[in-house]
Amino acid sequence: MADPRGTGRLVGETAIVTGATSGLGREVARLFGAEGSAVVVTGRNLERGESAARAVREAGGDAVFVAADLSRDEDIEHLVGMTVDRFGSLTVLVNNAVNNVAMADDGPVAEVSRTTFDAVLAVNLAGPAMLCQRAIPAMLQSGHGAIVNVSSRAAEFGTPRLAAYTASKGGLNALARSITMDYGRHGIRCNTVQAGYIIHEVRDAGVTPERLAEIEGMHLTRLSTATDVAYAVAFLASSEAETISGVTLQVDGGSSAVRGRTLG
Repeated sequence: MADPRGTGRLVGETAIVTGATSGLGREVARLFGAEGSAVVVTGRNLERGESAARAVREAGGDAVFVAADLSRDEDIEHLVGMTVDRFGSLTVLVNNAVNNVAMADDGPVAEVSRTTFDAVLAVNLAGPAMLCQRAIPAMLQSGHGAIVNVSSRAAEFGTPRLAAYTASKGGLNALARSITMDYGRHGIRCNTVQAGYIIHEVRDAGVTPERLAEIEGMHLTRLSTATDVAYAVAFLASSEAETISGVTLQVDGGSSAVRGRTLG
């Protein structure tokens, strides 16, 4: 069943959505299907990946799951190849995946290990860059392309004990501007959606009411939902945003514009 708010704005597009087996990525993939895009759901968990692809199909879209570890170049090459083989083109890439496992070992820069730093950057920054490297030639063949990097408020604000994650998201913001400069005149757009805190069913399964109140206090309006952010991603991926490239769109309840009730 199509999303009741869907407009078909992505009809004719083929999208890869990374980190789409849960949370925000899963919602982006579902919405893309409802908006008419063919979708390749990708991540490392087969069971969750197949479930996410099924949710896209149930929303009225066409989707397949392709397992990929973005720290492995051979997986990235396979992912792009399978997309073009299955759907005949690739026109949209959503770089959403993060290494949540390595983030658990993140910390202040004087404490985080080289192994953890490398593992975070491999998925959060180097992986998207290498995926763009493979995806852009396919987009050029299609005659157009839209890349949307999903970043975080942490890219611009100091965040306690997240040196590697913060650096990776800052790099992702800069990568979008670099791609815009190099490929904008060839019909390839690249933008960033910078999300605030989004409740995640896995990461926040045990969040206490006190911690939730603290998080809500950082936002002026309300916490963004995955659907809020997914609609911003869909807009930037669509032809409605054809003259928008190289921007960072903040979807964070006003928390990047001004300070909320708490500092954090």
